[in-house]
Amino acid sequence: MAPRSTLTSTAPLRVTLVTHYYPAHRGGVERVAWQLAERLAGAGVAEIEWHASDCDAAPAPAPGVRSVPAPSWNGIERLLGVPYPLWSWAALRRLADACRGTDVVHLHDCLYFANLIAFIVARRAGKPVLVTQHIGHVPYRNPLLRGLHSAANRLFGRCVLGGADQVVFESATVQDYFSRFVRFRRPPLLIENGVDTARFHPASAEERRSLRRRLALPVDKPMVLFVGRFVEKKGLPVVRALAERLPRLHWVLAGWGPIDPAKWQLGNVGVVRSPGTEDLRALYASADLLVLPSVGEGVPLSVQEAMACGTPALIGEETAAGIPQSEEVLPRERVGDDDTVRRWVARLEALLPALETLRPHVAAFARERWAWERCTARYAELIVGRSA
Repeated sequence: MAPRSTLTSTAPLRVTLVTHYYPAHRGGVERVAWQLAERLAGAGVAEIEWHASDCDAAPAPAPGVRSVPAPSWNGIERLLGVPYPLWSWAALRRLADACRGTDVVHLHDCLYFANLIAFIVARRAGKPVLVTQHIGHVPYRNPLLRGLHSAANRLFGRCVLGGADQVVFESATVQDYFSRFVRFRRPPLLIENGVDTARFHPASAEERRSLRRRLALPVDKPMVLFVGRFVEKKGLPVVRALAERLPRLHWVLAGWGPIDPAKWQLGNVGVVRSPGTEDLRALYASADLLVLPSVGEGVPLSVQEAMACGTPALIGEETAAGIPQSEEVLPRERVGDDDTVRRWVARLEALLPALETLRPHVAAFARERWAWERCTARYAELIVGRSA
């Protein structure tokens, strides 16, 4: 699957795309997969058959993209907060048939059971496999989950990533992690996810005040935003501690999950459950700062979207390390030790006076670095080059 310069072929290639969920689940991985699939199909590069669990509605039909929902059980996420749907045998058989008859199999992440099946079938059928790896090591607080995830990465990650024709990482941090123990067939590539800068774009000072009034948010207080799943991995315990220690800031938590921030009973915390895309843009643009003390992930889409709206983000050092050359526009702080909350409080207090000055630089960085056109072109080269 060596890249070549031509981005189209005489006919679109058949691509079997596999993700754990569809975009309606609201996770970054599936939203990125949708953007990429829609753009590749729209460019005439591929006809995409998208297999994902039926835990959420499939996306609306788009030219060149056909969804094949897989009947699934999602109890692991409901019980443990770990997104790992289990597909029915009929769905796995249908996926196997699709992998045998396709031109390219494109997997997003290596640990999901359906992705493992797709990989095995594709290798046996001699079909090229492209893997986009989003997630690295997740330091779960539960030692059993932490150990299982680490062991799975070393077993299945070594197998799938080491056996794929091409691996793409969207974060340098995740690439560095897997490169310690995976021997790749070809050198892996770093292709950062794109962001829809037509939808997520900066707002003027007046528009920001107007957006806050529309969202019933205070205009006269600094507003700190969290966007993501309400789970431990995303740093919810740290966010709660920060909100308790910084009552003069208004905190808005937008997302979904087993942790319920409304039960914290903090007067300076508001909750927006499962925001739609338009609500997200309004929240990003009107906020003074996005805070995301998450661990064990690549480059969160919420960080890219917030920065595209000109809103600075304060994130964990490990996550920020996945975005090279971002030190001047992307503040970061350590996560995970006993001193985490104290250091994050101090960092927040120091950042607040400089946020307005930082906004244009943040927006310019996102616009220049994360254009979807550049990301799509690189994937198109990989997919078309599968026969080179």
